[in-house]
Amino acid sequence: MTTPEATPGDAPESASEAVAKTNAATAADVPTQPRPVRIVVADDHEVVRAGYAGLLATQPDFTVVGTARDGAEAVRVCREQRPDVVLMDVRMPVSDGIQATAELMGDAGPAQPPRVLILTTFDLDEHVYDALIAGASGFLLKDVTAERLFDAVRVVAAGEALLAPGVTRRLIAEFARLKPRAPRRDALAVLTPRESEVLRLLAEGLSNPELAGRLHVGEETVKTHVSRVLSKLGLRDRTQAVVMAYETGLVVPGAGSSA
Repeated sequence: MTTPEATPGDAPESASEAVAKTNAATAADVPTQPRPVRIVVADDHEVVRAGYAGLLATQPDFTVVGTARDGAEAVRVCREQRPDVVLMDVRMPVSDGIQATAELMGDAGPAQPPRVLILTTFDLDEHVYDALIAGASGFLLKDVTAERLFDAVRVVAAGEALLAPGVTRRLIAEFARLKPRAPRRDALAVLTPRESEVLRLLAEGLSNPELAGRLHVGEETVKTHVSRVLSKLGLRDRTQAVVMAYETGLVVPGAGSSA
């Protein structure tokens, strides 16, 4: 039996080259696994700190990259480890969770600051409102269940929904009422009427499906509107959008409707 003649200039493929091609083709067929959510836990109580870290470490999509016992240490650890999410206690020595959150949000650089989840004992803690103003993405009560904790971290890491929207809205409304500021409606001048409506509905704590139903549009359209609102106002997430809706006077605490 004769073999086909090699084309001039063609070199025979070596065994190593053939293996390399096979490996490359196989790798291309295997879906890449998403990177685990990197987490830092900051709490001045060692048992609480270790408990949260241990719980989070049980999840395959989480990696606890550091812990801190005060606000100053939390900032240092976050700058070293670049986590995606920080569980931040409000009341800690040296510097508290509010100051630490503000410092992290003020960090300049190519990497986005971590999303901060405030841990608190009381759902109407004035310090929580101040932390949200400082740039935190939401808050959790310290008696949260394990599953709720896991869900909250995933939601915040994805940058999507506002945590505990009803409770967060009540908290923001209450302290906006107690600590009124002059409305800054001019800050919303960049929004279209439709985008202003979306912002008002965000402040009511509506989820994307609820927004879609209220506006009679698809969820993809809602996502586009929300993204444009955040981009135009220079906001990182929906929590900051809720804060701005109250601070600008778009939503009046206790009024139940837009101003």
